[in-house]
Amino acid sequence: MKNRKSKFNRKSQSPLAKLSLFQKNDMRYSKKCPFSKKNAETIDYKNTKLLKKYLTENNKILSSKITSVSQSSQRKLAAEIKKAKILGLI
Repeated sequence: MKNRKSKFNRKSQSPLAKLSLFQKNDMRYSKKCPFSKKNAETIDYKNTKLLKKYLTENNKILSSKITSVSQSSQRKLAAEIKKAKILGLI
């Protein structure tokens, strides 16, 4: 029987193969919320260009862990995205 360890050897993977949105990262990001800046755009259902930045290819809302949006802004963002989806803007 062949040795199966060679098939699952992690050392042979490239360093970029380890990067993923869904894996835990050793580093902690200290990004600030983009909506809490001084001259930030307001979250509005009519601003589809802004809302599309926070959607996946399948039109699902991205997590605040990925986008570094604060909790209160994430709630507003989700509500406005849902409004835009209902009205057919997205």
